Amino acid sequence: MHRSASRRLTRVLACAAVPVILTVAGCSSDSDKGSGSDGGKKSSASSSAKPNGKPSAAQEKAAFATLPDPCKAIQTKTVETLVPEAKDKNGTATKSNDLSSRASCSWNGLDEDGLKGSQYRWLSISLVRYDSHASLGSANKRAEEQYAKQLAAAKATEGAHDVKEEAAGGIGDQATSVIYGVKKDVDFFNTTIVARTQNVVVTLDYNGAAYEGASAPDQAKLLQDAIAAAKEAVASVGGANQQQKQPEQPGQQASPSPQQ
Repeated sequence: MHRSASRRLTRVLACAAVPVILTVAGCSSDSDKGSGSDGGKKSSASSSAKPNGKPSAAQEKAAFATLPDPCKAIQTKTVETLVPEAKDKNGTATKSNDLSSRASCSWNGLDEDGLKGSQYRWLSISLVRYDSHASLGSANKRAEEQYAKQLAAAKATEGAHDVKEEAAGGIGDQATSVIYGVKKDVDFFNTTIVARTQNVVVTLDYNGAAYEGASAPDQAKLLQDAIAAAKEAVASVGGANQQQKQPEQPGQQASPSPQQ
């Protein structure tokens, strides 16, 4: 009797539990359907939303893809004017692991004039190019940051005195000149032009000094010559990238599309 009653009680509890399980299952099913429905709406709304028209930094294409030969960034006659009696009129290029991103060249020379003394001149051109990067920003933004750093470095030159900074118009997208003096064995008069053209930063350094009784260099003339050379260097960046584009062959026409 006791065992029979116990078995009947077990069957009753089992049967009573079935509706509870079904109810839970039913609620879960309804919840899933509702969630799926909402998810579908959200997915649909998301897919139908208009994409942002502004490309990310990684997608923005850099205006310039390469750099010119730094030693040919300014004309030979310009070198002869700025650096008379240059030791090497072809310039001395600095080694670089990637000449399409970083390149520089320099010239120096001592123009001796007998009893009138000697004039020393030194000229350097540095070019840095940037590409867009997802985490670092667009190519132009990175170039703007480098532009600011180069200006700060010029103004913070060790031993510099009488530092003057002013905008240099007509050179690329933005340009600034920094002039100052540095006392070494003689007075050196320095001019630095920092310019940016799109994603490329051009830094031109030009300085002069007089020896053996020669007249001190004219700072205004140094600045004028430096600005002229900087304009040539900036123009050479555009020229180098134009050369990369393959010109269309004379008489070449687009192939007709095949008929359907």
